[in-house]
Amino acid sequence: MSWTEFQSLTHAMHELCIDPKLVDQSRIIAVIERFVVLLYDRTSDAECVDVCRKHLFARKGRSMESIPPTRDALVQHVKRACFQVVFIWNTALQSCPTLPSPSEWGWMVDGGKWNPVWMTLPQASKICMELLKCGCKTGCTRNCKCSKAFMKCTSLCYCGGECDNPGLRELGQE
Repeated sequence: MSWTEFQSLTHAMHELCIDPKLVDQSRIIAVIERFVVLLYDRTSDAECVDVCRKHLFARKGRSMESIPPTRDALVQHVKRACFQVVFIWNTALQSCPTLPSPSEWGWMVDGGKWNPVWMTLPQASKICMELLKCGCKTGCTRNCKCSKAFMKCTSLCYCGGECDNPGLRELGQE
């Protein structure tokens, strides 16, 4: 897939250059999402990067490094790109350009330094306890990660979820 084969992307990018605030419109992001999906999987009929991520990870066994970004991360990247192209490059020859705050365009100040906003949603590993897995090799003990989180072991765990989790037994949750 190349950009020349996906004309709607050219139109979407042109619209963003004229009015960068369109970055928040779902119509523009939908075109960019579809293009990114095709970059990662030419045969996919998915319109959304999140659907494509799930399919490539769960069904095709791709690693996290070889699947597209989340929609949230993609939107932040598009905002940073718009800021750079529209506000920085397009005004590069002006002696005193008036620039909007980068904080509206995918950047944040941390310790006096501008850093990219990679995503606005919390990391899955911090909110999805289901992703927790233990590495217990000889049966789970009190040191089991799952036991400490008061959760049952799952098929993701080294024990395969077949253990007798002592933390849950003590709480009567087994």
